[in-house]
Amino acid sequence: MTRLLTLAPEGLHCPAGGFFIDPWRPVERALITHAHGDHARPGSVAYLGSEAGRTVLAARLPPDATLQTVRYGEHLRIGEVDVSFHPAGHVLGSAQIRIEHRGEVVVVSGDFKLAPDPTCDAFEPLRCDTYVTESTFGLPVYRWDPPAVTLDAIARWWNDNRATGRASLLFAYAFGKAQRILVGLAQIGGALPGPIYCHGAVENLNAAYRAAGVALPSTLRVADAPRGTRWSDALILAPPSARGSRWCLRFAPYASAFASGWMAIRGTRRRASLDRGFALSDHADWPALNTAIAASEAQEIWVTHGYRDELVRWLGEQGMNARSVDTRFEGETAEMATPTDASPARESAADQSA
Repeated sequence: MTRLLTLAPEGLHCPAGGFFIDPWRPVERALITHAHGDHARPGSVAYLGSEAGRTVLAARLPPDATLQTVRYGEHLRIGEVDVSFHPAGHVLGSAQIRIEHRGEVVVVSGDFKLAPDPTCDAFEPLRCDTYVTESTFGLPVYRWDPPAVTLDAIARWWNDNRATGRASLLFAYAFGKAQRILVGLAQIGGALPGPIYCHGAVENLNAAYRAAGVALPSTLRVADAPRGTRWSDALILAPPSARGSRWCLRFAPYASAFASGWMAIRGTRRRASLDRGFALSDHADWPALNTAIAASEAQEIWVTHGYRDELVRWLGEQGMNARSVDTRFEGETAEMATPTDASPARESAADQSA
């Protein structure tokens, strides 16, 4: 078992470097794989992240946070260890963190995917002695279609709704998923079927993506829509936290859909009372998890959030040394929570579910 990385009450700890990776309690120095709320928590004294994710990290951490960033592949000496950040393919700026000490290498992958995504740098396979992997969708049933197939299905759903006079209300993570959908729809070809409006939480992240140089199609904030807006022509992107709230009533009549890996299971969509579900995830599916783990050539695998016990059991059956690690990372497990009308989602609020 590696001594380079341990599990402390604050989170994943590197004693030789004097830092934590994605800690869930405030610490002196936090290295952050990406800016989703379960990995980049407030309260730490100093943060280190990727330069590619600077705009989104700055948008989601407190304004007074001390933030340092490094380029992908740049090596830093922290304490007694060599540290570098490498693309994870999850969302803008997401990184795998590689730490090396006296010839031993540990890679913490954070959240990742291998599928193509024009809004972020592609996943980089890394060899190591110990590989720390997520397992959000660590069951064989989770296998994604090529993204272009799913994005084309979203565009056809939007067109069908317009033909029947219904607005198209699509729920997706405000950070990462929404921007991937926007760029993907623009790349399908031809003019978009109509205008795209965004919940404030989505539009705030759109601004951070544009500031980072990601070319998004034109979008409008719902709160800025003029009185009498014809919603039936529009696609409205909103975070999962808005689902079931009074905020949605202004778009009636509307069709609702969810873009999430959980939509691969038909019963999930039915229980959520959605008209459509699109299995589009920013996490690795079952084949991709196995591909990334094999590419690491690691002698020891740590499996964190998701179906970790199931993946550990499977890896053990394949002759690998794997262990389950109990962390507070969530992956996409919070996506399906529905707010009550007593606490409706507010456009000015940060995305509660990311």
